[in-house]
Amino acid sequence: MSTTAHVVFSGVLILTVLFIYSLVRQRVLKSKYALLWSLVAIALLPIAAVPSIVESVSDMLGIETPSNTILLAAVSLLFATTVHLTYELSRVEARTQDLAEEFALLRARLDQPEPAPSD
Repeated sequence: MSTTAHVVFSGVLILTVLFIYSLVRQRVLKSKYALLWSLVAIALLPIAAVPSIVESVSDMLGIETPSNTILLAAVSLLFATTVHLTYELSRVEARTQDLAEEFALLRARLDQPEPAPSD
């Protein structure tokens, strides 16, 4: 990879981190997800600066091509993210179901006519 590519890759990573923090400031992205993506971007900075790291990791894992190591890491990250988001979605669906049931009970209680006061 050329020096220009390293500089561009590093610049894109830095802009990504800044974009993530602007989303957090605007309250569009929760801080727990911002932390995850910031850590990913920061972990990629050494790879941008020293691409021989990928070659060393590839040799340790017995992977012939460094690009396959990057692809494996990317797929693993996407898989973990998908599992986590599916877990979060399941929690939200369960909470929504609980709230809908509670709302239906409250509405039913409000719709019942009050008994007439006895003298």
